[in-house]
Amino acid sequence: MKAVVMAGGEGTRLRPMTSSMPKPLLPVANRPIMEHVLRLLKRHGLNETVVTVQFLASLVKNYFGDGEELGMELTYANEEKPLGTAGSVKNAEEALKDDTFLVISGDALTDFDLTDLIAFHKEKGGLVTVCLTRVPNPLEFGITIVDENGQVERFLEKPTWGQVFSDTVNTGIYVMEPEVFDYVQADTSVDWSGDVFPQLMKEGKPIYGYIAEGYWEDVGTHESYVKAQADVLERKVDVELDGFEISPGVWVAEGAEVHPDAVLRGPLYIGDYAKVEADVEIREHTVVGSNVVVKTGAFLHKAVVHDNVYIGQHSNLRGCVVGKNTDIMRAARIEDGAVIGDECLVGEESIIQGNVRVYPFKTIEAGAFVNTSVIWESRGQAHLFGARGVSGILNVEITPELAVRLAGAYATTLKKGATVTTARDHSRGARALKRAVISALQASAIDVRDLENVPLPVARQQTARGSAGGIMIRTSPGVPDSVDIMFIDERGADLSQAQQRKLDRVYARQEYRRAFPGEIGDLHFPSSVFDSYTGSLLRNVDIAGIADSGLKVVVDASNGSAGLVLPSLLGRLGVDALTINPGLDESRPTESAETRRAGLVRLGEIVSSARAAFGVRFDPVGERLSLVDELGRIIEDDRALLVMLDLVAAERRSGRVALPVTTTRVAEQVAAYHGTQVEWTTTSPDDLTRVGREETTIFGGDGRGGFIVPEFSSVFDGTAAFVRLIGLVARTQLTLSQIDARIPRAHVLRRDLATPWAVKGLVMRRVVEAAGDRSVDTTDGVRVVEADGRWIMVLPDRAEAVTHLWAEGPDDASAQALLDEWSAVVESAGE
Repeated sequence: MKAVVMAGGEGTRLRPMTSSMPKPLLPVANRPIMEHVLRLLKRHGLNETVVTVQFLASLVKNYFGDGEELGMELTYANEEKPLGTAGSVKNAEEALKDDTFLVISGDALTDFDLTDLIAFHKEKGGLVTVCLTRVPNPLEFGITIVDENGQVERFLEKPTWGQVFSDTVNTGIYVMEPEVFDYVQADTSVDWSGDVFPQLMKEGKPIYGYIAEGYWEDVGTHESYVKAQADVLERKVDVELDGFEISPGVWVAEGAEVHPDAVLRGPLYIGDYAKVEADVEIREHTVVGSNVVVKTGAFLHKAVVHDNVYIGQHSNLRGCVVGKNTDIMRAARIEDGAVIGDECLVGEESIIQGNVRVYPFKTIEAGAFVNTSVIWESRGQAHLFGARGVSGILNVEITPELAVRLAGAYATTLKKGATVTTARDHSRGARALKRAVISALQASAIDVRDLENVPLPVARQQTARGSAGGIMIRTSPGVPDSVDIMFIDERGADLSQAQQRKLDRVYARQEYRRAFPGEIGDLHFPSSVFDSYTGSLLRNVDIAGIADSGLKVVVDASNGSAGLVLPSLLGRLGVDALTINPGLDESRPTESAETRRAGLVRLGEIVSSARAAFGVRFDPVGERLSLVDELGRIIEDDRALLVMLDLVAAERRSGRVALPVTTTRVAEQVAAYHGTQVEWTTTSPDDLTRVGREETTIFGGDGRGGFIVPEFSSVFDGTAAFVRLIGLVARTQLTLSQIDARIPRAHVLRRDLATPWAVKGLVMRRVVEAAGDRSVDTTDGVRVVEADGRWIMVLPDRAEAVTHLWAEGPDDASAQALLDEWSAVVESAGE
């Protein structure tokens, strides 16, 4: 029986380590990951192996040759272009077509019992057997569900936290029959989990899942790479170590020189022909490569040092990775999480702080203090995007330099000569960052339409008018020291998850396109932006009856950019409007929850005294809307959603409304009463936007002041919601308090629980298990519905170590009891 080792990946997340070295050759305990894999195959009798190669293929071939040194027979299948996990194996079909074969990744560290896996496959008689394991964080892997007989029921590739309902994941190790090649198109990028397996399951072909016991680590990130070293040293994984264990946990390879006065506190590993001088202290989980020199007084703790590195006197290395042929000069300090690429020079007394990435062939000046990473944000996030785009503290996490790199990366994802629309809120920080963004876009051969300071919905609408995309910079809602850099697609919506990942990858590689002379992009400033916006709004939203209604409304612009569009809008509406706080206030580009509440109370007082029909308060960028009824009472955001839903559904009498699954089920009653249907979406705004674009959608909202008016736009737009509300109230002849009174009371409670990242996958599995025979909805997270209609929803946060819970019952006490019950389930997973 033959095996296939897939060794063609670029390992972009591991850069700069993989900038000049293919990922399978990265050393773990001074031996390439792929060599550990090959030795595992040999132990289980799989001596004949085909290696699929693509990225830096010659380095892999040169290192392993024909496999004679390992006592194996290696052949190679070279890909001219990336073919995906299935396509690369298809490329080796000629060598595998005669018998059952095993597929394994060349960059995952494992000691699984492959003999037992193969026996399981033969016993079941399936076409494919997928090797599975349980992991604490399943986000980066494909989740797989199997039945009691071991047959696969479902695959889910690269889930979001809202889709995690198990911690059983696909390890990328398969046993297959050659008939599987009939389902893989040649010379085409095809993936097993994403393309082939779903087709096999659709046709009823037998695919089994084998849940393996033992160690498995997908070495795909810097954190997992360092963890793999520690696990080998702790003997958590059964792999061979070269050398001698001179004391418990202290491994020293052949030819290494260790001075008697050096202090070694294991577990640690010192490679062959390394030299460790007097007064050096090397502590646990440190790996010192071949031919490394460690000079007097140096200190190493949890450091991974590749071959041929020089570490100067009194240097201090903690929790870092140092690439081969690099020189660390006297008294240099490298902090936890930093990665130094191959053939670098780190000068004397320089300090490289945590999570900094230094690419190959770079020189760090003597005495330099390097405190920002050129690849990851300073918080060390693995992904740029959060809930509001790329966010962080102004001039600490979000700097002009970062803005330039981000804009350059974004430009690189677009065609030369494309147009990008830029905009900002009224803060000085956003103004400064936008200028940096514009320069980077122009330097990357992108034309720029700069709207300057406009409401966010205006920026979205203008972007959708012929631009390839847009960038909006605003102060983070409720956080005056932070900013959001928001990326908008060609339809005016936020970038999809796939587009975000693409931008992430380009940014991580730092491979930016630059314009040649003569290709520098143009910059121009569109005129009549607000007139264009309001004209389009009034043409598309029904304003019948407003002019004759005699309605009086109070509008609070919150001293934000929403006030810029109101003059041209209110006059053309023909409504009696009192506008308060219309002027821009640069010192207050956002507002706290307390300030917002106080503003609504004040608005209510004015509405009541002015005998107005209602009052509205915009957020500072005009995206969201809060309501006050004619009595001056605040209509809470979740209640305002039901009021707007009732008004729209009562007038339209058909169609669908888009609501996130966290919304009260009272919304279903309201919609059904008026002959409309609810389309439940995830909590992600881009999912609401997706449904908002569909022809039959008549309304959407998120219960936090965000409303979608589909006849005008598929994104949240406070101004459009305001215009629609005036028209609805004018035509219905009912007050907001009357509409509110006829809607049943909802009892939805929410709770947030701190949840370490390492147990989030386990939490979701426990929730599914605890659900038992009850109805389970996995639209987003896991929603468990009781027989009496009460429900609980558990959703892991995508950006923070938090799990969110929502519960609804017939009264607050019932909802509270449900929250308490399921909070205990969530908390038990972390104990």
